[in-house]
Amino acid sequence: MSELTPHIKCDVELSVSGPAERTVASWTAAALRRIADKLEQCEYEDGHHEVTDGSRRPIGSCRFS
Repeated sequence: MSELTPHIKCDVELSVSGPAERTVASWTAAALRRIADKLEQCEYEDGHHEVTDGSRRPIGSCRFS
């Protein structure tokens, strides 16, 4: 019997706008950190998940499979 190698496929699509490029970059990085933190805590199941900004407004989605 062959061994199965664990894997994660992740697609992220975000649309972030703000008052300045540096602010948008910071907000986007924060959203990606929240995704990573949730992933490390095994809070995601396969499928689509809404991604929100710091104010809980939707800014995109991520999909795991």
